[in-house]
Amino acid sequence: MTANELKALKQLACKVRIGIVESTNAAKCGHPGGSLSSAEVLTYLYAKELNVDPANPKMATRDRFVLSKGHCAPALYAVLAHRGFFPVEDLLTLRKIGSYLQGHPNMNTVPGVDMSTGSLGQGVSTAAGMALTAKLTKNPCRVYTLLGDGEIQEGQVWEAFMFSAHYKLDNLCVIIDNNGLQIDGNIADVMSPYPIVDKMVAFGFHTITVDGHDFEALEKAFAEAKTVTGKPTAIVMNTIKGKGVSFMENQAGWHGKSTNAAEFEIAMAELKAALAELEA
Repeated sequence: MTANELKALKQLACKVRIGIVESTNAAKCGHPGGSLSSAEVLTYLYAKELNVDPANPKMATRDRFVLSKGHCAPALYAVLAHRGFFPVEDLLTLRKIGSYLQGHPNMNTVPGVDMSTGSLGQGVSTAAGMALTAKLTKNPCRVYTLLGDGEIQEGQVWEAFMFSAHYKLDNLCVIIDNNGLQIDGNIADVMSPYPIVDKMVAFGFHTITVDGHDFEALEKAFAEAKTVTGKPTAIVMNTIKGKGVSFMENQAGWHGKSTNAAEFEIAMAELKAALAELEA
């Protein structure tokens, strides 16, 4: 990508982070930590990778994206809003009574959401089903799904992985956000899923490891995924939970809570300063 494209992606990711912090603060609840760690990959997907059209969100040949870690809806909503699926100002209605932006994605109310998710493990199963359906109906779309590293402690996830390899779903790209933390602490202490890469290879996936905050690395990984035939691809991203907000970074406590007034001011000052630097 060009220097200008890279700069634009970094600016958009920063705006997405601002949207995450503003929306969860307005709701006084939500999941900022894992939302912030996935800002770059969601930004890249919707800005560069996915064949989607905000003016026609139900386009039959669109690429599908399933947020399997559905609690990180604030990140998905922020990206969809900045991509033009709905107004950015609606982000401040997150989780409020009467809002279409619920705490977890709802395909029946949110333009651009392809699957309602929230119960961990089920999203990737749906994505695998979408990919097989696309194969059977000769739909050229690709299917992408984002999982949390804590989520892959669920047994249903591994059933979906076996299914995907068995049916040679080379139109499926599974992305694992390996930020190392879940609501109860370090994933290695709660129920270690490691070695993730070795397990994905053993389950029949073409597997790529990447810095999930590096846009150029993400570009290479997704380009490589498109060249794979006869098996699904897994992109294992090394990320930082709470990325972009100093006091949230690598802190499990920010998995599922919102900022207070003082914390909100600090977070917004940091993010706005980062954006101003990128826009200079």
